This record gives sequence, structure tokens and C-alpha cells, in this order.
Amino acid sequence: MTNRRDLYPPIEPYRTGTLRLDARHAMYWEQSGNPRGAPVLFLHGGPGAGATSVHRRFFDPDYWRIVIFDQRGAGRSTPLGEVEDNTPAHLVADIERLRGVLGIERWLVFGGSWGSTLALDYAATHPGRCAGLILRGIFLCRKEEIDWFLCGVQRVFPEAWRAFSEFLPTPERGDILAAYRRRLLDPDPHIHMPAARAWSVYEGACSTLLPNPETVAAFGEDRLALGLARIEAHFFSHHLYTGERDLITRVGQIRHIPGIIVQGRYDMVCPIRSADELARAWPEAEYVIVPNAGHSAMEPGIRDQLVLATERMKRA
Repeated sequence: MTNRRDLYPPIEPYRTGTLRLDARHAMYWEQSGNPRGAPVLFLHGGPGAGATSVHRRFFDPDYWRIVIFDQRGAGRSTPLGEVEDNTPAHLVADIERLRGVLGIERWLVFGGSWGSTLALDYAATHPGRCAGLILRGIFLCRKEEIDWFLCGVQRVFPEAWRAFSEFLPTPERGDILAAYRRRLLDPDPHIHMPAARAWSVYEGACSTLLPNPETVAAFGEDRLALGLARIEAHFFSHHLYTGERDLITRVGQIRHIPGIIVQGRYDMVCPIRSADELARAWPEAEYVIVPNAGHSAMEPGIRDQLVLATERMKRA
């Protein structure tokens, strides 16, 4: 095992495809790295953010068969921002369908933020298909986490929250989620795109420990903004993990799976309380707190620990 602590060099996929999921949705997927290597699945955040070329670089391309896809309504999947027939259950089923299409028996599952939510859901639903889990910026998709994102963040990022909330007319600020959702689902781009940019830029501004204009600019790009904002507002309104679906109550189904949890101490998008609760419920997992990082996977300390985690998982 190496002691590598930086991203691997850029690579291109050796195979890409589009999987028709139903009459409405088609899903982009790609493979890179070693076609005969150990399979690893990357799950992007959001929901709705989509994957990018940099996500291939967490993995040793000589060792891993790297599988990346854009979830329904996100990135290069079509239609962009579509919320019909788009639920966590659909996404879990899509993962299984892709695994079957690619002929993979078991794979390492790697997910951050919403990707950690989906990874936990998938693993609890199909534990026999998971060789291991690497999770970053833990999000359990509970009401208290949504409340923090919509209002609580103002305690740390008042300027970003003010721009986010004041995008809405004063009478609508009592229910920020509903007001944004109405605009995001409006078919008129002159209505939904400004709302999408305001939502997405807010998230980007809160994602790093130190101000990062490049991150904020990336979150303001039309494709990322629309997929992220529209699908987040949809999931946050209708698809929280409550009751029997609560991810902590299902941890018993995955405790035998090797796991590594990486969490930024000063993560303001997905605060550390959720990661701490997961680590206490799953003591067999390795829990790494990065002391000088926020939420983004590109924070230097988090990036290093994620690469090291993929190296350690070579032994799993």
C-alpha cells in the first residue's frame, strides 16, 4: 500500500454509456481505470449535483475499476432536473440495475454528502453487494439537518444566508423551502434559473472552511445549479429518512461491512453531529475527523484522507 495523499492524475473513461431506466429517465454512466481491477462505485452529492472528471482521481487507476454515474435528473442524465419518478428507492434500484448491466458481483461504495446517504441506504438494502464503504460529510436526510441548511447556517454564514433568504419576497420567507420549490418547479427558465443559482451558490459558499471563489462559481453554473437546487428541494420536501427508513436504525444491517467515515470538523453543510451519531452506532467503522476542513471533498485535508481511505480499502 502506498502513502499517497494527493489526487491521482487526470484520466479519461475507457467506456461510457446511457442506461434507459424508464420512459422518462436515462442515466449516464462511465468506467475508467483498470477494466480488470477491483470495482468501486462513486456516488455524487446533492441530490442532483452530478459527477465530474475530478471524481475519478480519488482512486488508483491501476488498481480500481472506477464506476461513476449521474443520478436521475443530475449532470449528464436526462431530463435534467426531473423530479417525477425520482425518489431514493428509484436511485437504489438504479444502482442495482447498473451493477447487473456491468456484470459486477460486489463493489466498494464511495459517497459524500447526499452520496453518503445513498450509500448507506443502498448498503442496508443490498449488504451482500458491498465490499466496503467510504463515506464523507455524513448526511442522514433528517428534518433537523434540512432545518439547519435552510436557517441554522445563518449563525456561521450570515452574509450567504441573507442573500439566499432575501432572494425571496418578504412575505414568503416564513417557509423558505416551499417558496424556493415553487420557483424551481416553474417551467419558465426566467423563474427557475435565478432561483436555482441563488440556492446552489448559497450551498457552495458554505461548503469550504475558507472562502473559495472557484467553488462558488462552479455551484453557479447552470447545469449544476438546476439539477442540485430542483432535486434537493424535491427530496427535502418529500423524501426524508424517517421511521423505519431512518439510516441509524438500519446500521445493524451493515456493521459487518468494512467502513471508513471521513468528516470535516467545521462542516457547515452537514455538521459533524450526524457523523458522530453514525460512528457511535457503527463502532467497527474507522472514523476520521479532519480538524481543519469544512464540507467539500476538495478541502485539502478531506481530499487527502479520502485518497488514503481508498488505499486502505485495497486490503479489505
